[in-house]
Amino acid sequence: MRSGGRRRSIVFIVLGVCLVAGVVALNVGWIILNWREAGLLIAGLIVFPLIITGVVLNTIFLVREVRRNDQHEAFINAVTHELKTPVASMKLYLQTLQNRTVDEEKRQEFYRVMVQDSDRLQGTIEQVLLRAGQLGAKLRRASPMPVDLGAVVEECLALARTRHHLPAEAVTSTIRNIDGAVFQVLGDEEDLKAMVSNLVDNAIKYSGPKVQVAVELEQADPATATLRVRDQGIGISQSERKRIFKRFYRIPGAMSTRVKGTGLGLFIVRSVVARHGGKVFVESDGAGQGSTFIVQLPVVEKLEPQAAR
Repeated sequence: MRSGGRRRSIVFIVLGVCLVAGVVALNVGWIILNWREAGLLIAGLIVFPLIITGVVLNTIFLVREVRRNDQHEAFINAVTHELKTPVASMKLYLQTLQNRTVDEEKRQEFYRVMVQDSDRLQGTIEQVLLRAGQLGAKLRRASPMPVDLGAVVEECLALARTRHHLPAEAVTSTIRNIDGAVFQVLGDEEDLKAMVSNLVDNAIKYSGPKVQVAVELEQADPATATLRVRDQGIGISQSERKRIFKRFYRIPGAMSTRVKGTGLGLFIVRSVVARHGGKVFVESDGAGQGSTFIVQLPVVEKLEPQAAR
């Protein structure tokens, strides 16, 4: 599907170049043949740049539309797969329990798998229907509150280890702060959890067979908290570092086709960070060299509990 989109893009680009070349040839020929007509010559010099601009803009618009349609198709296919797979799995196990006599050990195993499938289904629905919709809205229903970012990180890491069946040493955390102060960010706790969870899940998914993810949270200065999520996975090329934060975008390649996802994770990360007044970027030495996602968020002073009245 992506190769078809690229071929259509190339066709539009070639068509645009041919149109520009044709217009240039016609205009130059007209000038040579009618150089004595000063009025027409001036009109041609004025109209010619407008025609060229229109052709170029039209070609750019068509190419962008083709790429956007390809991304939407890829997103729909990914979401369809993410929704159908756990449903089909749960249906199979339920039919087995309904039609066959299963011993207790096997029954508990079926229950465990179905719970995992339901969690996967719930996560997909939440990410696609709730998170993406909320992040696109201009208004937020809840007022921002001070959130303990360190506690959010630890909770998300524990959930990631459970979800991906990983030992503690596979996903480690290091928290450094100034004088034992608590990392507090003014914002929405659920959104911050979504941001951290998406970064950690991505690092795990793209790590390959051996998962080694290190999460660091530090406060290098009184005003900024820096979160780093480092993996030893496939890495990211220079040309892909800005594109990966776009909605529906997934890096082309064999690894990306094997990794399950909707292409919304990093878009959600960028949206959450931007709304909290921070920055997010990625560092990587290239293919096979791993990646480090860095989030910088402004922190608020630790609020002391008020005395009871």
